[in-house]
Amino acid sequence: MTVNIKVWSDYVCPFCLLAEEPLLKAVEGEDVEIEWMPFELRPHPVPTLHPEGEYLQTVWKRAVYPMARRMKVDIKLPDVCPQPYTGTAFEGYQFAKEHGKGTAYTPRVLRAFFQEGLDIGRIDVLTGIAAELGLPAEEFRRALEDGTYRQAHQDALATAEKNLIQSVPTIIVGGTHRIEGVPHPAQLRKAIDAAQAEAAMAENTAAEGAAAEAGGAPADWGATCGIDGC
Repeated sequence: MTVNIKVWSDYVCPFCLLAEEPLLKAVEGEDVEIEWMPFELRPHPVPTLHPEGEYLQTVWKRAVYPMARRMKVDIKLPDVCPQPYTGTAFEGYQFAKEHGKGTAYTPRVLRAFFQEGLDIGRIDVLTGIAAELGLPAEEFRRALEDGTYRQAHQDALATAEKNLIQSVPTIIVGGTHRIEGVPHPAQLRKAIDAAQAEAAMAENTAAEGAAAEAGGAPADWGATCGIDGC
């Protein structure tokens, strides 16, 4: 039975990019469906951060770069100043999702920002990404300019609020097993196994509604960005 994995992220959170590799390792060979979910750390008009500021410089030196080196992931603090709002990019995600490219869109936007230093708040940059993914570029551009998917994005943010999302990445496996921060592959695999076991048990003994528990997180993982900082 397919296990749904929802991954809440924001395109300006470096830990969301770092979460992709352990996520893909954990799901290799598994019957899962990954769904990237929107969460804005600093929605308009909350001021966004400046890359040259002490806060970001400290967080990157203390946490982001050491984890990236350990994981062998190419990442850099973009010099886009101030950092872009991500609402428009998330409207683009809703377009991509509707056109069957949602799973590819989010990792590509994260790489565009953290590996290529592109300003993902600009519609022309997002349109280039859409075209690269095989989406109809002009239709995509018009949708962002017209706000066609603005309500769909607001509905997605309401889903994040309903699930009490306060930091990213946050991963919910099978609707019940919650992991906050960059997951260790073994931790995520354990949650997948538990969700699969629960689904099988529920299918066979629906009247009893039996469920298993997923294990805890290894102590050296779990870095997140929250509304108050990373």
